[in-house]
Amino acid sequence: MTIDWSRLKLFNVVADAGSLTEGARRLNMSQPALSRQIQQLEQEAGAALFHRHARGLALTHEGEQLLAASREMTDRVDRVERAIQASRGRPTGEIRLTTTVAFGSVWLMRVIAPFMERYPDIRLRVVLSDDDLDLSTRAADVALRFHAPHQADLIQRPLATVTQQICASPAYLERHGAPATLDDLDRHRIIAYGDQAPSRCAASTGC
Repeated sequence: MTIDWSRLKLFNVVADAGSLTEGARRLNMSQPALSRQIQQLEQEAGAALFHRHARGLALTHEGEQLLAASREMTDRVDRVERAIQASRGRPTGEIRLTTTVAFGSVWLMRVIAPFMERYPDIRLRVVLSDDDLDLSTRAADVALRFHAPHQADLIQRPLATVTQQICASPAYLERHGAPATLDDLDRHRIIAYGDQAPSRCAASTGC
């Protein structure tokens, strides 16, 4: 059964009005035109929708079923329309954000609350990984990174300047001396990622 939605809306008005004459007046159309639309709807439904009598129209059992279903559909559409209107101009949906484990777990968690208060309709999913997730495959939507991305088609925005330093305790420097050049670092004990280093760190010093 295929029912024309526009005819179904006319049917709702006629059912509420109780007569073709009043329905035509409410719809600002002629009674014969409205009668033809109702007849075509009955053909589509495969059943009579009204009992016709001298005082007007009364719904058949099939008409009552169709009216209940159409009102439910109309209510659902109205709710969706109101939700769309209410959310217009306000960010909604899910954002998958990825960043490093250290940055995400130490700093990012402290600033998420104000963001969520400002945008309550956004569902934020944080993916912590020291490897670069591929945004082109939708592994994440947004990435906070400390190096230039390898994908040329990404939109980049600088957020802050981050300085990285190599640090040592006074006791260590007293025992091993302070390095004077980069080559001196080869003779020092450095705590680094080791075998689990992200590919960018293992291939260069830009980590």
